[in-house]
Amino acid sequence: MDHLYEKTTKTKDIYKGKIIDLHLEEVELPNGKMSSREVVKHPGAVAIIPITETGELVLVRQYRKALDKVIIEIPAGKLEPGEDPLESAKRELEEETGYKSEKLDFIVSFYTSPGFANELIYMYVTDTLIKGVSHTDEDEFLDVLEVSLDEALEMVKDQRIHDAKTAYAIQYLQLRELGKA
Repeated sequence: MDHLYEKTTKTKDIYKGKIIDLHLEEVELPNGKMSSREVVKHPGAVAIIPITETGELVLVRQYRKALDKVIIEIPAGKLEPGEDPLESAKRELEEETGYKSEKLDFIVSFYTSPGFANELIYMYVTDTLIKGVSHTDEDEFLDVLEVSLDEALEMVKDQRIHDAKTAYAIQYLQLRELGKA
């Protein structure tokens, strides 16, 4: 066992929600002392970097209550229980943007906030889009945008794009343009 490991001795469920659960975990630290950790459990998510045939990035603009502001993001969504990430990515792309794609390439997966949450995002890219009709969830309101990479970079600078997954996606596209991704 790793010398940095914290052994959980007790778990208390604090909250069970539609998207997240919150647990309070009592842990034994590597030095033998006791502490507690608040841990958010999340089912995981997918994010998609959709590129049109003209080379524009498809983004969604939506209000985020936790931030109390509107931001611009790549399409993304929560994994349903037992759902394959690739199938989830196809579903979320169509739901949010109206675009379909049968060929999504996996890029990477990463933890969003490992200090307190176990959310793992699976990221895909596609440039084989077929235009369709979006059908968002009944409590989901968003605008679909198509922007150049330069426009997306400006949106990062002025914080209209202000989330890690989308910033990562834009950096990925920059590297891909340079032939390094």
